[in-house]
Amino acid sequence: MNLTAESHRVPLSDGNSIPLLGLGTYADPQKTPKGSCLESVKIAIDTGYRHIDGAFVYYNEHEVGQAIREKIAEGRIKREDIFYCGKLWNTCHPPELVRPTLEKTLKILQLDYVDLYIIELPMAFKPGDAIYPKDENGKIIYHETDLCATWEAMEACKDAGLAKSIGVSNFNRRQLEMILNKPGLKYKPVSNQVECHPYFTQPKLLEFCRQHNIVIVGYSPLGTSRDETWVNVSSPPLLKDPVLNAIGKKYNKTAAQVALRFSIQRGVVVIPKSFNPQRIRENFQIFDFCLTEKEMKEIEALNKNVRYVELLMWHSACFMEDGLERKTPKTLDKMYIAPFPQLRNFTRHPTFAASSCMHPR
Repeated sequence: MNLTAESHRVPLSDGNSIPLLGLGTYADPQKTPKGSCLESVKIAIDTGYRHIDGAFVYYNEHEVGQAIREKIAEGRIKREDIFYCGKLWNTCHPPELVRPTLEKTLKILQLDYVDLYIIELPMAFKPGDAIYPKDENGKIIYHETDLCATWEAMEACKDAGLAKSIGVSNFNRRQLEMILNKPGLKYKPVSNQVECHPYFTQPKLLEFCRQHNIVIVGYSPLGTSRDETWVNVSSPPLLKDPVLNAIGKKYNKTAAQVALRFSIQRGVVVIPKSFNPQRIRENFQIFDFCLTEKEMKEIEALNKNVRYVELLMWHSACFMEDGLERKTPKTLDKMYIAPFPQLRNFTRHPTFAASSCMHPR
């Protein structure tokens, strides 16, 4: 595979394509100055990024959309040059909510379509205005849902031209098979976004997805921040790994650049998040060197099955990936659900405080 800064797309099963390197835009709104995402996306586009990964619950899609539109207006890019991925949140799984939710996302972005729309998690919360609906005891209120019915609504969004491609996130093999084996399946998921990096290489899931022509999109490809509210800070920092740093020294590259190069050479799409201009540019400088087969094997051997993003909700039986057993309560009512950090101080999405997209009017 000849990858260059100008040409690093890989085909999707529906005939579309996805850039192997993208910019992640997750940010805690309590700690991130307004406009940071806007400026970062603009810098990324000027640097050469053409893939932007976002989500409704990141609270910054309006800035992402503004950055894309400004760069189009400047003549720097055309809309078709950009690949934007949006996500369906847990409270919007009922089929009748899927299209209205996507339409609201498009309204925030002020775009006509997203290039990829994915089910963010294979679990549902009670539909309504609250992002994290809770009962009187402060426990998350789950909602019984049919993922196959949700998927059919996703297919309808593709047919309507609101999403060029559709996929999933955090699905294990069993959940993927549920969709793939669904009677009357019209479009299979083109991608599955999961945590993936040298310490968590996901070999079994990657092989299964390859067999079914599903592209793995790896989030936290550099490990992640050391935020103890949602990250296992006892896990070893990936970027301090001596093997990555030794290989980086050979090529005059950073450990981060080596980790990213490792993933794209495996065919794994990477979406490192950064709002730091220097790191945004550094993360893009991975197309001027190539790891040898020996080096790829050395990095593969670093796999420790370390999952940095250790939200307790992801430890339930339905989130076991790659055969990793998790010791968790068997019943949902006994599970404690740790909220995403960007949501711990919100109960409603600020954009929809007055007119929520969480349920049809």
